Amino acid sequence: MHPEMKMIKCTIVRGGTSKGVFIMKNDLPSDPDKRDAVIRAIYGSPDIRQIDGLGGADVLTSKLAIISQSTRKDADVDYTFAQVGIDTELVNYNGSCGNIASAVGAFAIDEGIVAAKDPLTMVRVHLTNSDTVLTQEVPVLDGKARVIGDYSIDGCPGTGARITLDWAAVVAQKPDCILPTKNVIDSVTVDGKNYNVTITGIGNFVIFIHASSLNMSGIESPSDIAGNNKLMILLERIRGEISVRLGMVDSPEEAARVTPYQPFVAIIAEPESYSTLNGTEVRGQDIDLTSRLVFMQKVHKTYPISAATGIGAAARIPGTIVWDILKKEIKMICVS
Repeated sequence: MHPEMKMIKCTIVRGGTSKGVFIMKNDLPSDPDKRDAVIRAIYGSPDIRQIDGLGGADVLTSKLAIISQSTRKDADVDYTFAQVGIDTELVNYNGSCGNIASAVGAFAIDEGIVAAKDPLTMVRVHLTNSDTVLTQEVPVLDGKARVIGDYSIDGCPGTGARITLDWAAVVAQKPDCILPTKNVIDSVTVDGKNYNVTITGIGNFVIFIHASSLNMSGIESPSDIAGNNKLMILLERIRGEISVRLGMVDSPEEAARVTPYQPFVAIIAEPESYSTLNGTEVRGQDIDLTSRLVFMQKVHKTYPISAATGIGAAARIPGTIVWDILKKEIKMICVS
């Protein structure tokens, strides 16, 4: 190894529909500036291709999990999430990632942080970014997390072992996060036009807005949305206004720089048939709603777990934008 280089142990792990680098906290410098400099070097940032690192040149693969023994008595492992900028020097800890979190339990078992118990091991993950605890059930075989299984998720090829996430404790510890503004509907004015939104805060803050208010159908492809510069600017301005309302920034213009990761913006609409990125046809009759999501000023190619939890919560609250989209029979189930 070259004398100017330092070896750092890390593991590249897919969690849900995202992929990230997992590093033990003790293997990183304790000084925040030095730590972030090392992280940027690992990812090859800033560089739009991240050619000199492990980032993968995509917001869904430029993710980091810092792991350590838990600092809480009611948890087994600490997980700190960072979204690493691709063409910027930003290492953003302002939020969490449910997809990457889904791999933390398995990693902790394989690293010996959590004792394995066949056939299922319960792992309590301390999400340090929000100081909450997420509970996981990880299938285990011969003292290691299982990899092979028959469970499949949309957005990933093949099958694997099923890992179950329970977000109930996250909400219990921060019940105000369900509707952080206490309103089922908030109104935002941009260029003299009002936009109604619903805001949830489970996992991450999510701004739900109906596609029709944006003159959209709701089934536009990620590339169609990303290519609509006027729309992307509007969504960022709405996001900026809400960021101020949530106390995250002092002015809307600061949001893109200070808190680019969250809040997410989820465009939501009634069920309609569409094609996925890999060409799979989804029938409108098989779904309850459609949604596309924007974060880091880019369109998410799949969907964040921490936004799906927001959809689930908003679906049970009469008057939210999500609730209004649901069919009558679904609403009856939600309130029963």
